[in-house]
Amino acid sequence: MKKEFWIFLGCGVFFAIVAPIYWVISPHEISGTFPLGMAALLFFMVAFYLWFVGKEIPARPEDREDGEIIDGAGELGFFPPYSWWPLFAALAICTLVAGIAIGWWMVMMAVPFAAITLVGWVFEFYRGRHAH
Repeated sequence: MKKEFWIFLGCGVFFAIVAPIYWVISPHEISGTFPLGMAALLFFMVAFYLWFVGKEIPARPEDREDGEIIDGAGELGFFPPYSWWPLFAALAICTLVAGIAIGWWMVMMAVPFAAITLVGWVFEFYRGRHAH
Protein backbone atom coordinates (compact mmCIF):
# COMPACT_ATOMS: atom_id res chain seq x y z
CA MET A 1 0.00 0.00 0.00
CA LYS A 2 2.96 2.30 0.39
CA LYS A 3 3.67 2.59 -3.32
CA GLU A 4 0.03 3.24 -4.15
CA PHE A 5 -0.16 5.86 -1.40
CA TRP A 6 2.79 7.77 -2.85
CA ILE A 7 1.37 7.60 -6.39
CA PHE A 8 -1.99 9.04 -5.35
CA LEU A 9 -0.40 11.61 -3.06
CA GLY A 10 1.86 12.76 -5.90
CA CYS A 11 -1.08 13.12 -8.27
CA GLY A 12 -2.99 15.08 -5.61
CA VAL A 13 -0.07 17.44 -5.09
CA PHE A 14 0.22 17.91 -8.86
CA PHE A 15 -3.44 18.88 -9.22
CA ALA A 16 -3.25 21.09 -6.10
CA ILE A 17 -0.36 22.99 -7.69
CA VAL A 18 -1.90 23.16 -11.18
CA ALA A 19 -5.35 24.43 -10.06
CA PRO A 20 -4.23 27.88 -8.79
CA ILE A 21 -1.80 28.25 -11.68
CA TYR A 22 -4.66 27.59 -14.09
CA TRP A 23 -6.80 30.14 -12.24
CA VAL A 24 -4.14 32.82 -12.63
CA ILE A 25 -3.21 32.05 -16.25
CA SER A 26 -6.77 31.72 -17.50
CA PRO A 27 -9.03 34.76 -17.17
CA HIS A 28 -10.31 33.44 -13.80
CA GLU A 29 -12.16 30.61 -15.50
CA ILE A 30 -14.12 28.59 -12.97
CA SER A 31 -15.06 25.75 -15.33
CA GLY A 32 -11.47 24.50 -15.45
CA THR A 33 -10.25 25.48 -12.00
CA PHE A 34 -13.03 23.77 -10.09
CA PRO A 35 -12.51 20.32 -11.70
CA LEU A 36 -8.75 20.57 -11.11
CA GLY A 37 -9.35 21.37 -7.46
CA MET A 38 -11.86 18.55 -7.12
CA ALA A 39 -9.41 16.14 -8.76
CA ALA A 40 -6.80 17.16 -6.15
CA LEU A 41 -9.29 16.53 -3.35
CA LEU A 42 -10.26 13.14 -4.78
CA PHE A 43 -6.62 12.06 -5.11
CA PHE A 44 -5.95 13.20 -1.53
CA MET A 45 -8.99 11.25 -0.34
CA VAL A 46 -7.77 8.02 -1.96
CA ALA A 47 -4.24 8.65 -0.65
CA PHE A 48 -5.61 9.09 2.88
CA TYR A 49 -7.57 5.86 2.57
CA LEU A 50 -4.51 3.95 1.36
CA TRP A 51 -2.38 5.42 4.14
CA PHE A 52 -5.00 4.57 6.78
CA VAL A 53 -5.54 1.01 5.53
CA GLY A 54 -1.81 0.50 4.97
CA LYS A 55 -1.17 1.03 8.68
CA GLU A 56 -3.64 -1.69 9.65
CA ILE A 57 -2.50 -4.54 7.39
CA PRO A 58 0.83 -6.35 7.57
CA ALA A 59 3.49 -5.67 4.95
CA ARG A 60 2.62 -7.14 1.56
CA PRO A 61 5.24 -8.80 -0.66
CA GLU A 62 4.87 -5.86 -3.04
CA ASP A 63 5.91 -3.45 -0.29
CA ARG A 64 9.03 -5.31 0.83
CA GLU A 65 12.39 -4.83 -0.86
CA ASP A 66 13.22 -8.54 -0.49
CA GLY A 67 9.77 -9.71 -1.68
CA GLU A 68 9.65 -12.60 -4.15
CA ILE A 69 6.92 -13.45 -6.63
CA ILE A 70 6.18 -16.70 -4.80
CA ASP A 71 5.42 -14.73 -1.61
CA GLY A 72 2.21 -13.48 -3.21
CA ALA A 73 0.99 -16.98 -4.16
CA GLY A 74 -2.22 -18.38 -2.75
CA GLU A 75 -5.86 -17.48 -2.77
CA LEU A 76 -6.47 -13.86 -3.72
CA GLY A 77 -10.15 -13.67 -2.92
CA PHE A 78 -13.61 -14.53 -4.18
CA PHE A 79 -14.36 -13.70 -7.79
CA PRO A 80 -17.96 -14.28 -8.85
CA PRO A 81 -18.73 -16.34 -11.94
CA TYR A 82 -20.81 -15.08 -14.84
CA SER A 83 -24.07 -13.35 -14.02
CA TRP A 84 -27.02 -12.13 -16.07
CA TRP A 85 -28.30 -9.80 -13.33
CA PRO A 86 -26.12 -6.78 -14.23
CA LEU A 87 -27.47 -6.82 -17.79
CA PHE A 88 -31.10 -6.87 -16.68
CA ALA A 89 -30.43 -4.28 -13.97
CA ALA A 90 -28.86 -1.98 -16.56
CA LEU A 91 -31.83 -2.44 -18.90
CA ALA A 92 -34.26 -1.65 -16.07
CA ILE A 93 -32.33 1.46 -15.04
CA CYS A 94 -32.08 2.60 -18.69
CA THR A 95 -35.83 2.20 -19.02
CA LEU A 96 -36.34 4.12 -15.80
CA VAL A 97 -34.11 7.02 -16.91
CA ALA A 98 -35.68 7.07 -20.37
CA GLY A 99 -39.06 7.19 -18.66
CA ILE A 100 -38.13 10.45 -17.01
CA ALA A 101 -37.73 11.98 -20.48
CA ILE A 102 -40.64 10.17 -22.15
CA GLY A 103 -43.31 10.00 -19.50
CA TRP A 104 -43.96 9.11 -15.89
CA TRP A 105 -46.03 6.09 -16.89
CA MET A 106 -42.81 4.47 -18.11
CA VAL A 107 -41.07 5.22 -14.80
CA MET A 108 -43.91 3.54 -12.92
CA MET A 109 -43.47 0.44 -15.08
CA ALA A 110 -39.66 0.38 -14.70
CA VAL A 111 -39.44 0.79 -10.91
CA PRO A 112 -40.68 -2.74 -10.09
CA PHE A 113 -38.33 -4.29 -12.65
CA ALA A 114 -35.41 -2.28 -11.28
CA ALA A 115 -36.23 -3.42 -7.75
CA ILE A 116 -36.51 -7.06 -8.82
CA THR A 117 -33.21 -6.99 -10.69
CA LEU A 118 -31.45 -5.26 -7.79
CA VAL A 119 -32.72 -7.86 -5.31
CA GLY A 120 -31.80 -10.66 -7.71
CA TRP A 121 -28.30 -9.30 -8.17
CA VAL A 122 -27.71 -8.90 -4.43
CA PHE A 123 -29.02 -12.35 -3.52
CA GLU A 124 -27.75 -14.34 -6.52
CA PHE A 125 -25.29 -16.32 -4.39
CA TYR A 126 -27.95 -17.47 -1.91
CA ARG A 127 -29.70 -19.86 -4.29
CA GLY A 128 -29.14 -21.78 -7.47
CA ARG A 129 -25.90 -23.18 -8.86
CA HIS A 130 -23.54 -20.75 -7.12
CA ALA A 131 -25.10 -20.79 -3.66
CA HIS A 132 -22.72 -20.68 -0.72
